[in-house]
Amino acid sequence: MSIHSGNNVFIKKRSPKPSPVFKTYWKFAYLRQDAFFSRLNNPQGPWSDDEIISEFKFTNAYRASDRVSQYLIKNVIYSKYWSLQDTVFRILLFKLFNKIETWNLLETHFGEISLKTFSVNAYARVLQAAMDKKKSIYSAAYIMPSGPKEKYLGKRKHEFHLTLLKDLMRGDFLDDLVDCKTMRSAYQRILEIESLGKFLAYQFVTDINYSDYFSFSEQEFVVPGPGAQDGIRKCFSALGDYTEADVIHFMMDHQEEYFEKFGYSFQNLWGRNLQLIDCQNLFCEVDKYARVAHPDIQGISGRTRIKQKFKPQKAPIDIWYPPKWGINEAIVSGCVETKVAAM
Repeated sequence: MSIHSGNNVFIKKRSPKPSPVFKTYWKFAYLRQDAFFSRLNNPQGPWSDDEIISEFKFTNAYRASDRVSQYLIKNVIYSKYWSLQDTVFRILLFKLFNKIETWNLLETHFGEISLKTFSVNAYARVLQAAMDKKKSIYSAAYIMPSGPKEKYLGKRKHEFHLTLLKDLMRGDFLDDLVDCKTMRSAYQRILEIESLGKFLAYQFVTDINYSDYFSFSEQEFVVPGPGAQDGIRKCFSALGDYTEADVIHFMMDHQEEYFEKFGYSFQNLWGRNLQLIDCQNLFCEVDKYARVAHPDIQGISGRTRIKQKFKPQKAPIDIWYPPKWGINEAIVSGCVETKVAAM
């Protein structure tokens, strides 16, 4: 529909057309967050009455609440005061492998990880020894691509990533990152790193932004990953004039409205609403959830099964978030039942 004003013509965007999975998106977010709080209150479980969530593995509604993100925040970024250089170095090193066990292995051999203790050859030997014992040093969460063969000929994948990190820290990367005024500009700089694609660059800038040295707006822009694209396709039968990024913005902007409309009393993160990265991740998880809940609705990949089963770990968990979010004060040990409704 066109709207005329004088000699100008303003084109009204055609809105996306929701499918039945659209409501399931809000249902899943509510149920998964409810399971998160249930676990905090009762480590022994059960944590959800939903059969799909109880049977299969899903990430949390909030990305920062996931096990690996929590480890990154508590043990990599804020384990003590680190300089800007060491903070970025530690984040990048952790994210290149994205595996807690790999970080622990390196700490066992080298103590506190910093630029001072970093050696490509020494680190590579330790990682190679682990691989020789058939241990995985990379996370299966996403694939870290290898480097260009013409530049890093003869180097194994982990050697390439360690060499790449050394080159980044010796070059202009850190200065360029500090000069960035927006999350998008920082993302664009990270995207220039050899072998990193759009999805990984967005994940990396999100993790760097957890530190106190950066304060980019998390509501500025988003990069839909392959899983999120699948989930968006299932939640909407047509996107109209919206891009996939537009859709994620829409979900963030209207979260309170739709939780209320569908009757889901969503408990946000002690006053912190879902951010773009969270809404993006939720699309990825809803794609998986819908394989069981809506087997007749297909996404892009055509996958029909959820591979990973949920294996409950009933040990108590401590949660802690970037201090600049201002929510750690609200998390009182033994009083995690204090929840703030989003509506």
